[in-house]
Amino acid sequence: NACTLRNNNSSRFGKYIQLQLNRSQHLTSASVQTFLLEKTRVAYQAPQERNFHIFYQIAKGATQEERLEWNLPEGSTFSWLPNPKKALEEDGFEVTREAMFHLGIDCPMQNNIFKPSLEVPGAFGTAAHSRTISSPFQILAGLLHLGDIQFSEAEDESQPCQVEDHAEDSARTASRLLKVPAEHLLETLRIRTITAGRQQQVFKKPCSGAECGTRRDCLAKVVYAKVFDWLVSVINGSIYADSSVWSNFIGLLDVYGFESFPENHLEQLCINYANEKLQQHFVAHFLKAQQEEYAAEGLEWSFINYQDNQSCLDVIEGNPISIFSLMNEECRLNRASNASQFQTRIEVALSDNQCISRDKFSKKPNFVVAHYAGSVCYRVEGMVEKNKDPLLQTLFPASATSQNTNSNDVKTQTKPVVVTVVSKFKGSLEKLMEILNSTTPHYIRCIKPNADCLAAIFRKDEVLCQLEACGIVETINISAAGFPIRISFRSFVERYEVLKKSRKRTSRAAQNGNGCSHSVGNGWAPTQDDGDLLQSAVQDILQELRPNAPPLQPAEKKSCGAAVYCGKTKVFMTHSMLEVLEARRVGALSERAFCIQCCWWRFKRRKQAKQRQAATAIQSAVRTWLARRRFQKLRKAATVVKRAWRKWKAKMDLLAAEELDDVEGKLLVSREAISSSWARRELGKSGPPGPIIPFWPLGLVLSSAPVTLGGFQRNHTFLACLQVLQYSPHRKAETKMLEGGITSVRALPQGSIKFHCKKSPLLYADTRPHILACPRTGFNQILLDSHELLTA
Repeated sequence: NACTLRNNNSSRFGKYIQLQLNRSQHLTSASVQTFLLEKTRVAYQAPQERNFHIFYQIAKGATQEERLEWNLPEGSTFSWLPNPKKALEEDGFEVTREAMFHLGIDCPMQNNIFKPSLEVPGAFGTAAHSRTISSPFQILAGLLHLGDIQFSEAEDESQPCQVEDHAEDSARTASRLLKVPAEHLLETLRIRTITAGRQQQVFKKPCSGAECGTRRDCLAKVVYAKVFDWLVSVINGSIYADSSVWSNFIGLLDVYGFESFPENHLEQLCINYANEKLQQHFVAHFLKAQQEEYAAEGLEWSFINYQDNQSCLDVIEGNPISIFSLMNEECRLNRASNASQFQTRIEVALSDNQCISRDKFSKKPNFVVAHYAGSVCYRVEGMVEKNKDPLLQTLFPASATSQNTNSNDVKTQTKPVVVTVVSKFKGSLEKLMEILNSTTPHYIRCIKPNADCLAAIFRKDEVLCQLEACGIVETINISAAGFPIRISFRSFVERYEVLKKSRKRTSRAAQNGNGCSHSVGNGWAPTQDDGDLLQSAVQDILQELRPNAPPLQPAEKKSCGAAVYCGKTKVFMTHSMLEVLEARRVGALSERAFCIQCCWWRFKRRKQAKQRQAATAIQSAVRTWLARRRFQKLRKAATVVKRAWRKWKAKMDLLAAEELDDVEGKLLVSREAISSSWARRELGKSGPPGPIIPFWPLGLVLSSAPVTLGGFQRNHTFLACLQVLQYSPHRKAETKMLEGGITSVRALPQGSIKFHCKKSPLLYADTRPHILACPRTGFNQILLDSHELLTA
């Protein structure tokens, strides 16, 4: 993987992973096939992009011993490591080592990637120089030093180019790490071997500085591809199982998507060509599946014209003339290519195709290809040189023989065959398409919401660009031309049965026994009768939406403007009809939900009313029982108190009567003496007389207490009387009347008597029965006379 403009960890190769399952559908083994490795990234990186992650991991994470062995000092820079200061999470070297260990590549295997039987022949086929490559990381470190080898043009064209002074150390280090003698490495990079004539005569021609750089880049790409293939083969050896163990498989294909940069080269042309092929396969598979489904359902439908990318593929790979064929022809001419001349050839040869043009505002030679995802401008300069990709026969000569040959060995050929980059690319893509055509594909499109890899950020323009690059927009247009919504009868009835009216459902159930609910219930088996019932139910539902339209039949031919079509087992609809159905369904569910809520609230309130009535009845019964019990207790207590009070009152009345009878006899004896004495005292005062009461008979006080008072007031009256008797031995009583006589012992007072005391013990002390003047009579006069008699 590598860091690109849009992704910090982009896979720069296509992979096809086969997950192998046994008869129980359990994962038993797997295998990996790689396609379209972007090995050109080893020697060329676009601006603001980086090389493969593994080179940065080696440069940053190597141990001190490895740095000394590989000549990688701290902070060293290399030509093929742009943007080395950019820190990424993927730069962890120890993580890569641990991952290789988990994949079955232990430390001994990491230090010796080629077995002795697979030793690489030495230069010029001498067995004495046969060496064994020890470590894959050592090879990659050698490629970094190989990229620093720079050449300067020789003054004489017959002489090879010279290595620049500052690059000599890099050349020696690269030859040491790659196990190739330095002189043979430099000779191979600077001198081209040409075989010509029937006698296969060999000529050596010095290369220019640009050609030396191209041969150096080609060597690095070939070596990197060999290391990559070795890694894939080791992984397959760890996870693969014999074909007898597994019976089914699930294949996962992952390739890089459509690319369009400010400057696009041969790499972008190959990548976009692969995406064109995959888009064609996707559209063909999609349309074919649609057409087969429509035909099976009895729907006669003619698709509208859609954008076919076959013309674009003809421009890139078509026969007999295309961009690839013209590029391969330039490579076979074995001459220095001219960018302007090659551009002219492309324009003349492909002038009839509208998918190719030229950017007239650019001074550099270019051509523009109209892809399905947009037009892309490609630079012609350096494209032919990259396409050559010569396999350096002088470094790995054909004359070198080995007892154990395999597919990686270079076979002896009587006539060299030029295998270009686009030819290899096209061959790999054809193998991939064979795999896709032999399986049932399902497509998953990955869309990035933003290029900054940030969360919660959705950029509409970038997403739309990706949708166009993935072919989703074109697919949606094709799908919208037909019936994009297809629902089986059973699913349709289960979801939209709520749209049928109650009376129709009832009549249908009466005619067909259990009705449609039986047809769509659990354990439903599709029979002819059930299919008819489901189709009839679908017709009823659709008839509710279009009451004036005739019923739909599968045999009828429908026009392109039809919004719904009833097939044999499915219902075909447009998005507008689906929206109408969903809106009706939401409305029907809302009505039923409202009805259920009403019933529930009515039931709930009735239940609450019943509970409230029951609680009220219980409370009334309890309160009645408590009141009855309290009343009974109070009545019993009142009866006891009344009985005791009456008993005590009768006793007090008796005592008071006895006392009055006793005092009455004594008062009759000295009435005149008391009257005269009282008159003398009163004449000596300016105001009314104030007789002094030394004491009160207890029985008289209790018997004269107010009967109308009760409770605390009565008790307070008694207490006041007792306190008067205890603490106030002399109290004064005044009356406005000076004349009067005794008429009766039990007579009530006939005047207004005012006692000058804190609290009067008599209830009628301040009452005035009438306004007429009357003598002092009654009980008050008796008390006064009694006092005078006793004091005399």
